[in-house]
Amino acid sequence: MLTKTLLRSDAAVLVKITELIGHEQTIEEYLEELKNTIRSDGVLKKPIVVDEKHNVIIDGHHRLEALKRLRCQKIPVYFINYESQMVKIESWRDTEPITKDVVIRSALEGKKLPPKTTRHMVRASTHWVHISRIQKEINIPLEELK
Repeated sequence: MLTKTLLRSDAAVLVKITELIGHEQTIEEYLEELKNTIRSDGVLKKPIVVDEKHNVIIDGHHRLEALKRLRCQKIPVYFINYESQMVKIESWRDTEPITKDVVIRSALEGKKLPPKTTRHMVRASTHWVHISRIQKEINIPLEELK
């Protein structure tokens, strides 16, 4: 079970897209497919995860970019304490070691990492799970995000 040391709140909050900073580039083909799915569904199913200290996106770059293309102004966010020991980072690429400091620095300096560089994991009782597991389905209508 995740504790308050990680999540600011159990509920996602709506945030202006312009207030958030990405650390990874997106994959155009996946982005376009996701945008079309969200438009077709008429809802955003899950919030994104953002570092509460710097407003850096930890998970959800494609969702954010898809909403931009759909002319949305807001996105639901789970803010986390990225410095928490309950969050760890791994690289999808064996040849590229990655750290939390690299993620934050890349975002703040505007030097985005290649797509799918980082894999964030969170502690769930006795084992680690992908950070997407903390993102509950919320199905928020697109009209509420415009």
